[in-house]
Amino acid sequence: MKQQYIVGWGHTPFGKLDNMDFDQLIRDAALPAIESAGLTPSDIDAIFVGHFNAGFVQQDFSGALMGIAIPEFRHTPAVRMENACATGSAAIWSALDALASGRIKRALVVGMEKMNTLPNKEIGEILLKASYVKEEGHTEGGFAGVFGQIAGEYFKRYGDQSDALAAISAKNHANGVHNPYAHMRRDLGFDFCRNPSEKNPFVAGPLKRSDCSLVSDGAAALVLSNEPLPGAKVPAVRWRSRTHVNEFLPLSRRDPTVFEGAALAWKKGLSDASMSLNDLHFVETHDCFTIAEMLEYEAMGLAPKGQGARVILDGVTTKSGKLPVNPSGGLKSRGHPIGATGVSQHVMAAMQLSGLAGDMQIKNAHAGAVFNMGGASVANYLSVLESV
Repeated sequence: MKQQYIVGWGHTPFGKLDNMDFDQLIRDAALPAIESAGLTPSDIDAIFVGHFNAGFVQQDFSGALMGIAIPEFRHTPAVRMENACATGSAAIWSALDALASGRIKRALVVGMEKMNTLPNKEIGEILLKASYVKEEGHTEGGFAGVFGQIAGEYFKRYGDQSDALAAISAKNHANGVHNPYAHMRRDLGFDFCRNPSEKNPFVAGPLKRSDCSLVSDGAAALVLSNEPLPGAKVPAVRWRSRTHVNEFLPLSRRDPTVFEGAALAWKKGLSDASMSLNDLHFVETHDCFTIAEMLEYEAMGLAPKGQGARVILDGVTTKSGKLPVNPSGGLKSRGHPIGATGVSQHVMAAMQLSGLAGDMQIKNAHAGAVFNMGGASVANYLSVLESV
């Protein structure tokens, strides 16, 4: 497969953006991405839009919004992709496939979501559409309830892991303080995350509010190419490998405490890249809930099954640790606007690998990985990336 490159990026702040419509979100993410690539809208051959929606807003057919937001895109082919919380990565993969085919030379990927449009109960009901509705569609607490059950089963088998989950939350919030795009730039500290309180109540099973990612609005964009662009204003970042592995949707058909699809994605992705975890300088992973990040430690091979807690408690994944995980603050601090998340993760990785991550920067970061998943590790996407 030809090498493929990130040659530009843009990112809006994530948060509760009541006064910003999709037109503005698109412009604020896409135009900086195009400009940073040294291009104009007329240089883009095709647009791939990641947008989950499922009822957050009335407007569907969101690929067609590109020409409304940026009139120069009136006649540019645009298509919307959706794959639950991995919607952004699905859009990236479609763009990369189009580039690999030779059909296009330069692609724009935009991931976006407006979630803060409905009461919390309805938001939870919409998110549960990404579960196996026949069996899980009435889970109390929405997707937090699904992951609360996963956490409860893990605790039952391996003991109370509340210290580890609190440490993951505290780590990601501390990292997010330095991310100018993050929804919550506040260092909550271990004690707040560990102890239930009026401001941090239990939400589902052993999960507290501090264990759950934020309901966020926002957008992120990438410009992708089959070659570095000489006029780009940012250094190019290239893929060493990209992997997509699916898993059974119903939790009843698998062990919910083992992210087997994620483990297969990591095994194949590292093999295809001819690399090991020791070659990576950071990972941006999908911490929709703290229990998810801990299970992903096991899936990537940092610890055997049932021993993920020791990874965070030993400091391995802190910013100064052996393998920093989520130096951007992750979904936990940065926010989780569903369609934007996978694109945002790749923007964060590109910033690291180009040395442009500011106070988030990991020193001498030349290789990193992005793991983005849809559902409870159902659609598993892994990018292994490196600086050029």
